[in-house]
Amino acid sequence: MPSTRDIRRRIKSVKNTAQITKAMQMVASSKMRKAQLAALAGRPYATLMNDVLSAVTEGAGEFTHPLMEVRGGKKRAVILVSTDKGLCGALNSNLLREAGKLDKDTTVYICAGKKGAQFISRTKRNLAAEFTYKDNPMFSEARAISRFAQEMFLSGEVDRVDVLYTNFINTLTQKPDLRPLLPIGQIHALEAGVDGHGDGGQLKKSELEYLFEPDPTAVLGNLLPHYVNFQVYQFLL
Repeated sequence: MPSTRDIRRRIKSVKNTAQITKAMQMVASSKMRKAQLAALAGRPYATLMNDVLSAVTEGAGEFTHPLMEVRGGKKRAVILVSTDKGLCGALNSNLLREAGKLDKDTTVYICAGKKGAQFISRTKRNLAAEFTYKDNPMFSEARAISRFAQEMFLSGEVDRVDVLYTNFINTLTQKPDLRPLLPIGQIHALEAGVDGHGDGGQLKKSELEYLFEPDPTAVLGNLLPHYVNFQVYQFLL
């Protein structure tokens, strides 16, 4: 039978633990709120860029670009966006379960986050590169990931690039989602959603009329790589 002193120590220990977990909850809530606001802040820019891209595509005629080349091969790269740490419920486990379903022989992985890289190494899959990003992702971090994927696609190492990430629906629900990234002809328009991504569809036809200098073809050629970079940035957010 525990003594009164032991019982008091246990009560004090439980209270101290409760205070610590309460503080952790407040910090986590603050971080989540900042992450949501960051994702929402990029939505107007993403929407406008889609409008411009749609308009310039219409005016470019038979424009072709290496990032738009559709190939028949089965080799593909998957950008796997995970976290660096745990304590996030089933977020990583659900994501990595989906990653494990992909064809091991035809898929190479570009990992953003340590948990994903650890899983790929542990399951002896093909890890092409590992990148890290901060709690508040920076565009420069997304651009480094995107450029690596673009180089693999342009060099012919892979025939397509997809992104496997966690789509935030609400605080209790996050679902793994596999989205096409390259070739660009397969990318869907950015629509409503906390992460800036919707249920897909074709690029929306713009209701505005744009004048492009020097010409639509030159503008589109420079816009497409930036478009891919920003897509990856939205996935990180």
